[in-house]
Amino acid sequence: MAKTFRSWDVDQIWLLPPSVQDLVPAGSVAHFVREMVRESLDLSAILDTYTEERGFPPYDPRMMTALLLYGYTQGVYSSRRLARACEQRVDFMAVTALQQPDFRTLSEFRKRHLKALGGLFVQVLQLCREAGLVKLGHVALDGTKIRANASKHKAMSYQRMQKAEKELAAQVEAWFHEAEAVDGEEDDTFGADQRGDELPDWARNKQQRLAKIREAKAALEEEAKGQDPPPPVDPEQPRRGRPRQHPAGVPKPEAQRNFTDPESRIMKTSEGFQQCYNAQAAVDAESQVIVACDVTQSASDRNQLQALVEQIQVNTGRNPTELSADSGYCSEENLAELERREIRGYVATGKQQHGQPAPAGARASKGERTQRMKRRLQCGGYRSRYRLRKQTAEPVFGQIKAARGFRTVLLRGVEKVTDEWSLICTAHNLLKLAASRA
Repeated sequence: MAKTFRSWDVDQIWLLPPSVQDLVPAGSVAHFVREMVRESLDLSAILDTYTEERGFPPYDPRMMTALLLYGYTQGVYSSRRLARACEQRVDFMAVTALQQPDFRTLSEFRKRHLKALGGLFVQVLQLCREAGLVKLGHVALDGTKIRANASKHKAMSYQRMQKAEKELAAQVEAWFHEAEAVDGEEDDTFGADQRGDELPDWARNKQQRLAKIREAKAALEEEAKGQDPPPPVDPEQPRRGRPRQHPAGVPKPEAQRNFTDPESRIMKTSEGFQQCYNAQAAVDAESQVIVACDVTQSASDRNQLQALVEQIQVNTGRNPTELSADSGYCSEENLAELERREIRGYVATGKQQHGQPAPAGARASKGERTQRMKRRLQCGGYRSRYRLRKQTAEPVFGQIKAARGFRTVLLRGVEKVTDEWSLICTAHNLLKLAASRA
């Protein structure tokens, strides 16, 4: 007897169209994000920009915001992938109510309202607090390198700029003379009013590259002039340390500038040196909710602790009870700031050795606070609260970079990248909030 199978008729037409609520299961994050945007978030900063009554009605900004936030929670970031998902994925259809905005519309909406979208981080954090996810009993700080939207091969050092500028200037000058000679010959052959007197493409491209090099070289020189001058030298006292390799106010030979994204920097990553930004996050140990975030151009974390602690206080209204951070954040000034705010700190004073209970190596700084911190970590041993750092901050970066695939920013410039990172952190907190209400 032949087995009977369920009917599979791809041409079957539905008698009654389904509701968007029926496209995905009731507990889906798509429903959660959509309703959160509709009911709980204040989008007046976006809505108030639409004042023109004429013209074709645009897409509802609330729908566009929900689409972006949901896309970020699913690891879909580019406008083209978002537009494709609106056509192919039913969970995205449940967010947009079957609307299909074009990728250019999505891209322009994100660019136009990037600052307001980044500002949603504080609102979502407030919802996490109301849900009891933010305790601030222990907060861990950490930074991760996010690749810039630029190739490291499009960067050039100041020393190389000086050499390339002279070489290209000589080539362009020679080509100008050659072009003039060719113009004279063509005038004799074709006549003075005929086309043929333009510069060749190969000369024009070199001119453009020379202009870019000169622009980048001038920018490096301007940055060097803006740096603090060295302290005055006493002629009676011999100068200690290595002799100065270059005069004050002049860029170092190894100083680099990227032609694609001049505000990004070369940083060391697990995959070697890359063009990057340094993304910062302060994470609550109770639920791995991000309570503060920022982006810096510096590869070092040393100067970021005070800014993150201040942002925690602004975002939540109070300081955390405890704070842990790796050795990159250790300095006398940072430890003094924790004492001033009455935050019990657990900041590594050196890299942890394998098999040892706590970081034991002393940093170059021999300050009193650094020594006290070193003793605190050693006395705590394996039970030190410092152990919470790795299980709090680093998994968050793993979820963002590995699980949701955010390793390269889409935008360029530190201000735009900062807002983009805030949007990423907002999506992360939304997933934590959704999981708590499941």
